[in-house]
Amino acid sequence: MSTSTATGVPVAASPESKTRRRKLNTSGGRAPYLFIAPFYVLYGLFMIVPVLAAVYLSLTEWVGLGSPTFIGVTNYVNLVQDTSFGTALVNSLIYTLIAVFIVVPCSLLVAQALNAKGLKARDLFRVAFFIPMVLSPIVIALIYSLIFDTDYGLLNSALKALFGLPNTDWLGDPTLAKLAIGFVLLWRTVGYLTIFFLAALQAVSPEQYEAASLDGAGPIRKFFSVTLPEIRPVTSFVVVTSFISAAQLFDEPYLLTKGGPGEATLSVAMFIYRAAFERQQFGYAAAAGVVLFVIVFGVSQILNRALAIGRTS
Repeated sequence: MSTSTATGVPVAASPESKTRRRKLNTSGGRAPYLFIAPFYVLYGLFMIVPVLAAVYLSLTEWVGLGSPTFIGVTNYVNLVQDTSFGTALVNSLIYTLIAVFIVVPCSLLVAQALNAKGLKARDLFRVAFFIPMVLSPIVIALIYSLIFDTDYGLLNSALKALFGLPNTDWLGDPTLAKLAIGFVLLWRTVGYLTIFFLAALQAVSPEQYEAASLDGAGPIRKFFSVTLPEIRPVTSFVVVTSFISAAQLFDEPYLLTKGGPGEATLSVAMFIYRAAFERQQFGYAAAAGVVLFVIVFGVSQILNRALAIGRTS
């Protein structure tokens, strides 16, 4: 290998320059990996290692003390035969359906209203819708326990004053308890999801609405022909995250109904909590957690692929 001097005459490179150049190339190649290494180290420590530990624990019987006893897939066989776990799966499915098909559309409608031209006190409404997200779940549960109280609740008092209806046990009836938890879920999360939709709506080009107006499109046709296609990536994100959050719902059922009446509002997350911390069946709880992880991961991938096909179609 040779280099050129100022006169254009090639001069052989010295061994020292070759060594220096080789070191620079080597260090330059390693630098990107050094910069991204902290992420992968932390991801491995706090994500991969706990998942692998949970999978191993799910194959054991352990009460929290001593060494776990390996029992194979016995915990998974018992889960299949456990009616309480089946009930928890059905309840969690109901919560995810509420989140995806009620909470998400309501969030989009609220964002559309907040994005309307000429809306007064826009910032005040944004803050009002977002406040429930920053409140403590314990405070929310306390508020709605008072609202849904059978004898002195605000809801029953309003219904009696307006329509003369008798008192209703909102949290004691299996069906009404699910609806009450679904309403609290809607009230708590709609403001948070509205932020994402509002940001997406503000990013839609006004020229597209003007072009649609020239074609004679009305507000409804603009919404379905312009707005929805343009905000589809954000919609995909909101749908998937809402599903994941609702599938792991714990606060509302635990604080409002303790999973009752009976097991009418028991979620999978509550089932795992009871198995681990009330019955000290840590291996059994880990098996339920692994099943929940597999279901959530699989359905999330299906939703991602389905919504991705919608984006490309």
